[in-house]
Amino acid sequence: MAERKPIESWLTDMDGVLMHEGIPVPGADAFIKKLRDSSQPFLVLTNNSIYTARDLHARLNRIGLDVPAENIWTSALATAKFLDDQHPGGSAYVIGEAGLTTALHEVGYVLTDTEPDFVILGETRTYSFEAMTKAVRLINDGARFIATNPDETGPSAEGALPATGAVAALITAATGKKPYFIGKPNPLMMRTALNTIGAHSETSAMIGDRMDTDILAGLEAGMETFLVLTGLTATADDINRFPYRPTHVKDSIADLVDLV
Repeated sequence: MAERKPIESWLTDMDGVLMHEGIPVPGADAFIKKLRDSSQPFLVLTNNSIYTARDLHARLNRIGLDVPAENIWTSALATAKFLDDQHPGGSAYVIGEAGLTTALHEVGYVLTDTEPDFVILGETRTYSFEAMTKAVRLINDGARFIATNPDETGPSAEGALPATGAVAALITAATGKKPYFIGKPNPLMMRTALNTIGAHSETSAMIGDRMDTDILAGLEAGMETFLVLTGLTATADDINRFPYRPTHVKDSIADLVDLV
């Protein structure tokens, strides 16, 4: 196996890596501080499209993790970047919240329910039957279907919640049209993130807690991958269920501080 080049930039997932159920993972603050002190390019990634980067900066700051807004990359930002590249100045009917609508406004998209170019499905706290019905009809009328991420469930204090992937499946069943998913594990999410910080996959690493999103996306983008066992994937048996492996397995983000 060819020796990899030294790591010069970092991408890391947020939930399960830097924090878990709203509490910072031990060592996360030291890792972020080391990155900022070293001036190495880095981004914190999330498939959640609800919040803007500024919102997430404030949420992380409240638990002691000082991540500047410009170092946060969401599936909403990746979706806006994709649409701006593919169909600049377009229009969209959006099911989602401020993180998604703000990102689309910033690239010059018009949000409308009248003959939009795209129907864009993102995360929201309240999926409306009326909004889903309108999305179905617009897709049937020719609007192209985009979803910010394929996650089928999301966490809450009461248990799992249906998320973007589950609602996308409902709309697909009603229209026969599958969406193009932008977020992890689509390597597009990683490549747009790398381009944002001027980094190259050969000298970049991805840190994640999920084999089926973080590690797969990093692998397919050609990056060195670190799986930490502080989130969804917790044991060697979990890893062995997949036909691919991370480059490295670590107990937590604390074990990576000295690699920066």
